[in-house]
Amino acid sequence: MAINGFEDWKGNPINKERHGGLKAAYFIYFMVVMCAMAYTTNMLNMVTYLHGTMHTSIASSSTIVTTFYGVTCAFTLLGGFLSDSYLSRFKTILIFAPFEFLGFAMLAMESHFPSLRPKACNIVAMQGISKCEQVHGGNEVLLCVALFTIALGEGCLRANLASFGGDQFDSDDPVESQLKSSFFNWFGFVTSLGLLTGLLLIVWIENNKGWDYGFGLSSVLVSIGIAVIASGFRLYRFQIPQGSPLTRMLQVFVAAFRNRKHSFPERVEEDEGEIQEESDHRDGDKQYMEFKFLDKALIKIDGRNTGVWSHCSKAQVEETKIVLRMLPIFIGSVFGYIPIPLLLTFSVQQGTAMNTKLGNINVSPASLLAIGVILMMILIIIYDRFFVPLARRFTGYTRGITPLQRIGAGFIVLALATSVSALIERRRKHALEMNGVHISVLWLSLQFLIFGITEMAVFVGLLEFFNTEISKGMKSLGTALFWCILGFSSLLGSALIQVVNRASNGWLHGADLNKSHLDKFYWLLSCIASLSFFNFLYWSMKYTYIHDPHK
Repeated sequence: MAINGFEDWKGNPINKERHGGLKAAYFIYFMVVMCAMAYTTNMLNMVTYLHGTMHTSIASSSTIVTTFYGVTCAFTLLGGFLSDSYLSRFKTILIFAPFEFLGFAMLAMESHFPSLRPKACNIVAMQGISKCEQVHGGNEVLLCVALFTIALGEGCLRANLASFGGDQFDSDDPVESQLKSSFFNWFGFVTSLGLLTGLLLIVWIENNKGWDYGFGLSSVLVSIGIAVIASGFRLYRFQIPQGSPLTRMLQVFVAAFRNRKHSFPERVEEDEGEIQEESDHRDGDKQYMEFKFLDKALIKIDGRNTGVWSHCSKAQVEETKIVLRMLPIFIGSVFGYIPIPLLLTFSVQQGTAMNTKLGNINVSPASLLAIGVILMMILIIIYDRFFVPLARRFTGYTRGITPLQRIGAGFIVLALATSVSALIERRRKHALEMNGVHISVLWLSLQFLIFGITEMAVFVGLLEFFNTEISKGMKSLGTALFWCILGFSSLLGSALIQVVNRASNGWLHGADLNKSHLDKFYWLLSCIASLSFFNFLYWSMKYTYIHDPHK
């Protein structure tokens, strides 16, 4: 049985018995694991590399990492645009994945050769970053180019892996629809699995064998992922690009503006050239109740050239309205997510000022993230297998609760996580000031534990929302919008650090965390998380789902 808008690797209509389904999704899951091991692990441990090896300050290290993460997410827009418009998602993955391999190879080279990095220097013993040579000149350029190259490859991959996996299931088929409803939960699970494996393996290698070995292994993992996902090409369902969705949206605005002085049509006729997209809406009339000014793009003016810039189809207008309806949720989620990347990067840096010894074992602060990751994996299984069926009995929703309810619950827990982080940092400084004792790094496990609950709710909830609510011709861009939330929040987090440092005379300034006021910064993040939750709650209560949650 063929599915409209999809083809096999030869360009023929797909056969459900041979193409798509779980057997195809497994190849995609493997690639997700490899990318999480390589990119996410190194992103979380990058503060340690920049501060300890490249000798950048605490604030600069955090700013570089959050900017790096933000640029990665910004590149998802490029990957989503290309795959929806001109390339298939599969081709976009194969074209841009090698960039990530190249970027990690460049980092491995820079960390291996002494001439490409600053001379070794004990920052703690020197009592300040100013006495240690910071990365500069050509070496700094090489570092930036390597990070930029990784960001390009990873960004384009992120825009397409989740949507490419969703393509392997038919929403109109009762059996495949159930499999697709669980896909995003398990996408979050394998992402966590890759991160957990990376925290236990790659972080250990970087801390004990050398950063060159860790970055080198990361490049190898990416190359293995590319080979595996490419080998499954005979099993995939490939979407047929429908042209630029941005152009289609622009045409709606232009046509509506040109027809602004004309009356609304009483009856809209269908065009033969209308975008071939099945309706994703349960109520065909309800979809035109909002943004009425765009309906004027449907007007045909007698005697005028009825080109695409003068008259648009219903599908185009509705596609544009869908994006506009999601903007308040997008903006609210950006501000709500700001504390998450900052909490991650500063928690790792916080751990470097603690006692990392556990018996004869030296525990890396970044490795403690494994506690939160393991909890997130367990909670995803419980959520998908037990909570959803139970909640469905009470709410009648197919997913148990709506994605926005799930996200909102995560933002509440985030406020708790930042508050706990502030209390732990206050205890760490008090023990050091009063008794000269470094408390155990295991204290961080509590905030990582709460953080795992937050990510299970917010990360998967946002990914599901922006993939299921967006129109079929914009699935990759929908995924890109999800990653842009994470990216923009990281960039805003970088700006927040600079603003706080200037306004507070250096809460986060310098190399010595003991002279900083990280606990006060955590309390600020707790306030931001609380205010952002109420803002998100307001917009989510006003939002009406395009897809009926009961179906």
